[in-house]
Amino acid sequence: MPAYKFREDVSLADLKDYIDSTYDQHYAKGKYQATDMIVDAGFGEGFCIGNIMKYAMRYGKKDDKKKELLKIIHYAMIALYVNDQ
Repeated sequence: MPAYKFREDVSLADLKDYIDSTYDQHYAKGKYQATDMIVDAGFGEGFCIGNIMKYAMRYGKKDDKKKELLKIIHYAMIALYVNDQ
């Protein structure tokens, strides 16, 4: 395993923990999440990029800056998924 200069291994573990937590939230309890429906309707890329921009613009205005960055990365990962479809 490489020695990560910027602790990317730690950040990746934090990201996984954050993403896992989103699947336990109340709006993820049903068969489909809103994101599923938006992606299925063909609007996934715009939705993800819009959310990335939204959270980037909000960055630093709330107490948990790390969570805001994790949200940006999560939406980027969903955009990667949409791009690969």
